Amino acid sequence: MTKAELVAEIARKTGIERAAVQVILESFMGTVKASLLKKQNVYLRGFGSFIIKDRAKKTGRNMAKGTTMIIPAHKIPAFKPAKPFVTTVKKTLK
Repeated sequence: MTKAELVAEIARKTGIERAAVQVILESFMGTVKASLLKKQNVYLRGFGSFIIKDRAKKTGRNMAKGTTMIIPAHKIPAFKPAKPFVTTVKKTLK
């Protein structure tokens, strides 16, 4: 599902205009990004968490050149689904 499809679906279910839903969705995504940039995780009970994960330093390979290189330790944004969310999806997809 694309962002446009998500906006259309929320607008259909709630009766709110698509433009207003788009503003709300963009605001939500901007708020999550801003929180992660401030190193603050975002927790949505029953849905999941937007968190910052630490990646350890590792050795990588450039397959085209056949060389190895060191990939330094870094942080990445991640989504960790909540257990009720995972359970619901697993039951539904069986």
